[in-house]
Amino acid sequence: MGKYIKPKRPTVATKRIVDNRQLTVGEGDTGYNVSLYGIMGKTQNLPTISPKLKRIAELAKSDSKLQFISIAHLLNVALLRESFRRLRKDAASGVSGTTANDYAKNLEENLIDLHNRLRTQRYKAPPVKRVWIEKDDGKERPLGIPEIEDKIVQKAVTILLEPIYGNDFYPFSHGFITGHSQHLAIKEVREQLYANQINWIIDADIEGFFNNIDHKILREFIQRRIKDGGILRLIGKWLKAGVMENRKLSYPKKGTPQGGVISPLLANIFLHYVLDEWFVEMILPRLKGRVFISRFADDFIIGFELEEDAHRVMEVLPKRFNRFGLTIHPKKTRLVDFRKPSYKITATKGAGTFDFLGFTHYWGKSRKGYWIIKRKTSAKKLRQKITSIWEWCKHNRHITVKEQHAMLNLKLTGHYQYYGVRSNYRSLQLYYEAVRKAWKRWLGRRSRDGFISYEKFNKFLVHYPLAKPRIVHEF
Repeated sequence: MGKYIKPKRPTVATKRIVDNRQLTVGEGDTGYNVSLYGIMGKTQNLPTISPKLKRIAELAKSDSKLQFISIAHLLNVALLRESFRRLRKDAASGVSGTTANDYAKNLEENLIDLHNRLRTQRYKAPPVKRVWIEKDDGKERPLGIPEIEDKIVQKAVTILLEPIYGNDFYPFSHGFITGHSQHLAIKEVREQLYANQINWIIDADIEGFFNNIDHKILREFIQRRIKDGGILRLIGKWLKAGVMENRKLSYPKKGTPQGGVISPLLANIFLHYVLDEWFVEMILPRLKGRVFISRFADDFIIGFELEEDAHRVMEVLPKRFNRFGLTIHPKKTRLVDFRKPSYKITATKGAGTFDFLGFTHYWGKSRKGYWIIKRKTSAKKLRQKITSIWEWCKHNRHITVKEQHAMLNLKLTGHYQYYGVRSNYRSLQLYYEAVRKAWKRWLGRRSRDGFISYEKFNKFLVHYPLAKPRIVHEF
């Protein structure tokens, strides 16, 4: 039987309650004085919410079958104000062009009016502005930009639902969940590979996930926990909201807009039932060897001790996703032989590797000659980053040197903050050298000669030094 390693919370199988209870949360919310994530651990400087929201979280934790039928009344002005506080104020504006700063000029009046429309069911979800951003493979993916009021309400509903689903989600689900992060997922993957003697990896890819979420199925999943008509109507309005692109309005029948504040939570709910719960309850008991799964939003891998188990899951995985209107990409999804190389041979370049969250995982030799699991920036991500920095230097070559220097250092330190893990120094160095090269090239285009010599550029870097590569995460 497969072994489920180190759950941080009780799994669904161990906390299931047979009866299908429903909960009505009483009226009379009177203000915020309890940390939203207080039941999940101590966190500094988090906003506070009402005792009733804490009670919701406690009940959700105690009973995985309990349904909530009256929580929409907690969408009061105080919660809307807190929701606005948490939003990014520099984010792009929606169709109307109203920014967060515009909305803040008469914040209290706007929030009171918004609350009244929510309370009397007069709130309408406006169309979402669609823009396109480039993907790693050169293709583009759509990004939805809601109106500022839509963001406020979506964030408020997310605040209400997170304490419920935060207790349902498995500890191996790391995407957009409080207390989780990409670095935690990367760290745990390496630990699980060692702890379970993993030899085979399913490196999976869901084709167009956010654009293909079935609305009907999503509503059915949500209603397993939420029976509140007010909350369900709001989610329905967001799913049905039109998309404005090039002044043309359309109404997609599937998907949630990437960029919507509530979209990550909806995506996690969908995959919790399609993948996570199915894997733990239906697949895990049928496996013979040790296994682990790690997921960040729609990006996931599954590791197996035994090749037999890996092939069995590889066969049923596409069928499971097809049942819910999703497709496992046949070319991008692969079974990786990740067995530890023999001490007598050298690992073949490009073989036995897999990518997860921007890192290529591979076997390499330690300084003492032992085989260890290493991580490096994936070739695709590194190419993308280098291309991006080249284009930035090209398009911003006419701004002041001081501004260029400050922004390039921000980009470098941000890169090190994410990719600065042990064994990845060489990739950091390659990125650093690419930044130097790009800056030298496009600064030179500003001069009369059209170039800068290396000697002159090195003297220039004494006064405008670039942040050197460094390892930030020791795991």
